[in-house]
Amino acid sequence: MRESRTLEYKESVTNTFLKTVSAYANYGSGEIMFGITDDGTAVGIADAKSACLDIENRINDSIDPVPEYTLSVNEKTSVIVLKVEEGLHKPYLYKAKAYRRNDSATIPVDRLELARLILEGQNSSFEELPASDQALTFEVLEEKLRAVLQIESFSLDTLKTLELYKEGTGYNKAGELLADRNTFPGMDLVRFGENINILLDRETFEHISVLKQFDQALSMFRKYYQYEQISGSSRNRVALIPEEAFREAAANALVHRTWDVNAHVTVAMFRDKIEITSPGGLPKGVNEEEYLRGGISILRNPIIGNVFYRLHMIEKFGTGIRRINDAYQDSVVKPEFTVSENAIRIVLPVLQKKTGLPPDEQKVYLLLKNREMPSSAVMEAAGLSRSKTIAILNKLVKEGYITVSGTGRGTKYRAE
Repeated sequence: MRESRTLEYKESVTNTFLKTVSAYANYGSGEIMFGITDDGTAVGIADAKSACLDIENRINDSIDPVPEYTLSVNEKTSVIVLKVEEGLHKPYLYKAKAYRRNDSATIPVDRLELARLILEGQNSSFEELPASDQALTFEVLEEKLRAVLQIESFSLDTLKTLELYKEGTGYNKAGELLADRNTFPGMDLVRFGENINILLDRETFEHISVLKQFDQALSMFRKYYQYEQISGSSRNRVALIPEEAFREAAANALVHRTWDVNAHVTVAMFRDKIEITSPGGLPKGVNEEEYLRGGISILRNPIIGNVFYRLHMIEKFGTGIRRINDAYQDSVVKPEFTVSENAIRIVLPVLQKKTGLPPDEQKVYLLLKNREMPSSAVMEAAGLSRSKTIAILNKLVKEGYITVSGTGRGTKYRAE
């Protein structure tokens, strides 16, 4: 078994293991095995009973506060196993520093992570900290509450009910984020052309209420991914990307992001997809499998999340991922979700309805969806012979799946 985030080998007992004790107590339980070399060979510890007492004394004397741990000895190999439990009274410091695991290495945390550990140890969160500005206004929030919940009066008591204001400390960071003006970063939306070097439009929404950020992002989405189609006497709205999926992804990016970093939620708009990237990985207590499966809702920012929930802008019970996937139930292409330590990215592709076409014809049809291409480009992209490509193009034109324009070398094909 190799060393990992939750397992470390030590050939002998030296003070270096104390950094890893701090890391496990701060960020998740783990084991340190003494008497094993870096390559996993068990060499044992001479006089293991005395060594256990030494390990215990080092922890009790050097880690503040002292975490919960257990020691055991393998009688056959004389290998000592130290199991450290993640603690509640964070940060756990060794020589006035807190540590964390980075794969199989132990490294000190930066000031931002230390601040987060302190808040966690106080059973608090960033959004509960006092706002830097106490002269806040809430016109956007008031308008939303009146429109959605039909409240008749809006006062300081309303803000107290929403947990945005507390007697003695005033407005908190959540209140600041929901206020009409603030100093926080927001959303950076860019519409690209054929590649990322071509910027067709860009809007940055920052220093304003997160509610207004959401509304403006939705307006830009509708501008580029919805259009009206006239059929006879009817006028129908057509969505290239499901609005419900975009609403869920954008709202969750604002609600679940880390607000203690100076970074924007980025929304990259392409011809065939939208990529939404939110600062901060998964909230503590949720792993990637649980996040992708849905059904578990642990909010990083519960106060902001509660306001979005009351305004019917998000589902509170962890159904966001399911709702996004459900919106693509009849599409050939599906959303993609990428989770890393510092960000979550959701890719919403343009809808591609199932056609019932054979595989090669389906491939050609999807290549031409909302895009115009000559037969040579289709042939290269599809990896088909020239004769087969031409035969498929002619068949799709005849059956009405695609249209053709131009003549000769200027002939191009397109699927709407």
